[in-house]
Amino acid sequence: MYFAALLARTEDGWEASDTELDNVETLADLADLARESAADDGDTVIVFIEQEEEWFGIVRVDGEDDPRIFVSNAAAASRSSYGEILTSELLGDDDPVGDLDELVDLDGTEDGEPETEEEEDDVVATAGIAPAGPLGDGKVLSDLGLTERQLLALEADADVLGEIADAIGASDILETVR
Repeated sequence: MYFAALLARTEDGWEASDTELDNVETLADLADLARESAADDGDTVIVFIEQEEEWFGIVRVDGEDDPRIFVSNAAAASRSSYGEILTSELLGDDDPVGDLDELVDLDGTEDGEPETEEEEDDVVATAGIAPAGPLGDGKVLSDLGLTERQLLALEADADVLGEIADAIGASDILETVR
């Protein structure tokens, strides 16, 4: 089960809204949704996405700047539709299946296979394989009160979004949305 919320930082503090991600197919769609929820063009908007006890993601949109992304467990996130949007962007991979197809020669010859373990590691890294662990900008909320070290220490099986919201001063607002 997913939970998603948008928190917009305004002159008056944080404003939150529950959001439906049904029409979100790309990171650009998600960033547009975040920008639409902002009261002013320059407002900071934080998008929280959580799949209970599996992974959480944070997307930060500051005005027209490119979104900043953090995912707690990229391997788990990449197996879900919304998480795959985030991990694909972070890994720079728009078509992970296509890249993997190029690596393997289906006729059984070694043409598509790496020759050494080191080359194999390079191929996996460039193939868009999501690591089992954090991925992205760990400093995404540092200026709002949550350091990279604190973010990396959070566990997806706890009330992680509550802890994040508390650290950035938005816990009451997030609870209203929940």
